[in-house]
Amino acid sequence: MTSPTPGSVLPALRLADHPTHRAETHAASWWRHAVIYQVYPRSWADSDGDGVGDLPGVIDRLPYLRDLGVDALWLSPFYTSPMADAGYDVADYRDIDPIFGSLADAERMILAAKEIGLRVIIDLVPNHTSDEHVWFQAALAAGPGSAERERYLFKDGLGADGDEPPTNWRSVFGGSAWTRVTEPDGTPGQWYLNLFDSKQPDLNWEHPQVRAEFHDILRFWLDRGVDGFRVDVAHGLVKDQDFPDWDAETDMIGGVDEDSGEPSGHPARPDEPNGPFWDQDGVHEIYRGWREVLNSYNPDADPDQDKILCAEAWVEPVKRLVRYVRDDEMHQAFNFAFLDADWDARSLRGVVDHTLTAVDSVGAPATWVLSNHDVVRHASRLGFPVGTERMNGIDADSPQPDAELGLRRARAATALMLALPGSAYVYYGEELGLPDHTTMPDHFRQDPAHHRTKGSDSPAIGRDGCRVPMPWTAAGATFGFGPGEQTWLPQPPVYAGLAVDQQAGVEDSTLELYRTLLHERRRLDLGVGSLTWVEGYDPGAVVAFVSSGAERADEDLLVLTRSPCPRRAAGHGRDSSPPGRRAGSRRSPMSRMRPPLTTSMTVPVTTPSSSLMRSTAPQARSYSARFLDRISRPSLSSFW
Repeated sequence: MTSPTPGSVLPALRLADHPTHRAETHAASWWRHAVIYQVYPRSWADSDGDGVGDLPGVIDRLPYLRDLGVDALWLSPFYTSPMADAGYDVADYRDIDPIFGSLADAERMILAAKEIGLRVIIDLVPNHTSDEHVWFQAALAAGPGSAERERYLFKDGLGADGDEPPTNWRSVFGGSAWTRVTEPDGTPGQWYLNLFDSKQPDLNWEHPQVRAEFHDILRFWLDRGVDGFRVDVAHGLVKDQDFPDWDAETDMIGGVDEDSGEPSGHPARPDEPNGPFWDQDGVHEIYRGWREVLNSYNPDADPDQDKILCAEAWVEPVKRLVRYVRDDEMHQAFNFAFLDADWDARSLRGVVDHTLTAVDSVGAPATWVLSNHDVVRHASRLGFPVGTERMNGIDADSPQPDAELGLRRARAATALMLALPGSAYVYYGEELGLPDHTTMPDHFRQDPAHHRTKGSDSPAIGRDGCRVPMPWTAAGATFGFGPGEQTWLPQPPVYAGLAVDQQAGVEDSTLELYRTLLHERRRLDLGVGSLTWVEGYDPGAVVAFVSSGAERADEDLLVLTRSPCPRRAAGHGRDSSPPGRRAGSRRSPMSRMRPPLTTSMTVPVTTPSSSLMRSTAPQARSYSARFLDRISRPSLSSFW
């Protein structure tokens, strides 16, 4: 069967013989279907005018998240830190850095969120500390062979004078992964491992005191009411204790290609594609211990009271990734394969297929994500030609994305993501369609990866472009971010037109699209729905599936296609106003976009046992009637 042609009525289509994923019930734990919003504290809201976001600013803006329709917020690190890596270099895990506020502010923020129905996830950074952490300072003072140094990974150097690093491992941020210290007597001494910046020494997770310390850190924050933890570099805690050389660049991801079975990350060592420091089997024992700690805070196993762990684990293939979410380890693991997928129907369907099959094998939910603080925002990333390798940043000398195309694709990608079963994460500002700052001058950049690689053969632009402060209003020196005259990173002029006050209540704006998508996702229980593919379209041009619920009689079909939209069935999908839409509300400037390149549309289908779907089935409620019809209009349908 072929794709629909312009002006045609949808043909009868065939459901796959079996669902790829089966529906859950309303009793499913909250985290299995939650939408969680990532707040980057430095860049969300500044209450005191110093140009840096803070916890009082977060508190003031919490009602915005409630009204957006998310279930929880995740905050990137706010701990005491010298900020060598934007807070991912923690000096004290039990206190708040003064630039963000105080511990009392954190406690107030957690309480304020709960009062309006929002759960709170906080970042935890267990792979390394800051070099200003009290443990590391004690290790420097104590000298070689001391108990203090055993909590980190200190090694003697190679060569006659020990002036060569213990291994040839490379830092993710560029340069050697080893830093030499000066001993208390002033002589050159041992080397310590830092897989990231030299100000981020790696902990020794073989040491029982390290494990006990993090159990206590978990309890410290659970006692203050947090609902879970996003775990930074979750796949990197354990190292091969033989410390073999590794003849490859140190990327955050290695593994094996899903289809070919060949190593995808490090061809120099096909026998060990993840290297001696990523995805070692020993990490799973650590997380089983953490799960026991979290479970002790919900002794009655109430699914509404679960405390959760979410892994940042750049692991391939997905069958290894799902080892992190077995029922006695973590609850969620980010699906970076979805983030990395080409804007191509086969690629998207393949990732969804592989993911749902893998997570179902261990009884876990999928965890979808399109943007975060470490990658180019998807409104910019998707503005490049299909097949473009994901970049580490964009600057003024880089090829520039097609902003209009990127936004259209980003809106469609989000509609797809929020229709999929499982949980989903939304990065701050993506609901506004924010792009990266792609022309930021180098002298503003703060990412250590940029500074460590400058002048090298492989310079990194860095991640600053996706971390620019949020625009709340079109007016003002900081677009409403704070009362000051500047922000810690500069905002591009285009952010004025994308500010919250320019989109709230504006028909067809990206903000209103997100609000409606989130409302309908919750209303239709799509997070716990099934997924059955629809066959009959051109697989290179169309992604189509049916979502049905275990406690919902009807089915809803999502179709994303490169082709112009076929004629909608008469009388269907006309009421597209989301909750709270006022008659006569403003039209978005996006309504003047160029003619469509692709469409997103839906049709109703019959009962789950039906082998045919017809666009005229009167008894079924369509997914499009409430929101996907909005993005099938010509003004908003140019996604590909």
